[in-house]
Amino acid sequence: MGLLGPGDDAPGQPSGELAFMTGRTARGPALKPRKNPEQSRSAETVRTILEGAARVLEERGLAGYTTNAVAERAGVSVGSVYQYFPGKEALTAALVARETGLLIAAVRDAAGAATPELGLRRIVQATVAHQMSRPRLALLLDREESRLQLADSLDAVTRAISGALLALLGRLEPAPPVEAQVAAGDLFALLRGMVDAAGERGERAGDALEQRVLRAVFGYLGLPPAGP
Repeated sequence: MGLLGPGDDAPGQPSGELAFMTGRTARGPALKPRKNPEQSRSAETVRTILEGAARVLEERGLAGYTTNAVAERAGVSVGSVYQYFPGKEALTAALVARETGLLIAAVRDAAGAATPELGLRRIVQATVAHQMSRPRLALLLDREESRLQLADSLDAVTRAISGALLALLGRLEPAPPVEAQVAAGDLFALLRGMVDAAGERGERAGDALEQRVLRAVFGYLGLPPAGP
């Protein structure tokens, strides 16, 4: 899941499929896209390329992850890929942005749940789904996220989850057993540790992981066990 590092993402940062990463690295391959799609047809082409990249990673792993393979899987020319992305690292950065954007949107939505307990459950569900809905893709993107030092992505996820947890804990009755800021940090570490470790182990049972994480979160807060 890549839930690492303190963050500084802007509240207005795009969180959908086309939220491209800037990639704050001191040196290394270009991570920015060549251009952002401005027309619906171009946007659809980029979505197709990104999904092709995701499927190549799932089917062939990093060893088979090339721009030629992505173009073939997406059904576009290699030139079309290079029209938007200078190389596969930029493709990876955009794919990380797509996946983390979906997680951030779900987490922010959870913060507005009718009850804090429901919001906490939804955050757990969102983080587990992020890891388990496409587990091989999630694992490979986590590793590439660290290798490419995509600090923007890591920061954005950290801020979104921490902010949502703080908002929910502020509404919780009774209050958390420790200061809300501390509790939010502890719960973030718990989520990160359990979900990321499950991904590294190759777990596939999302429902079982979700129940374990819920028990840990609700237990930490001294709340009644979450139902199935």
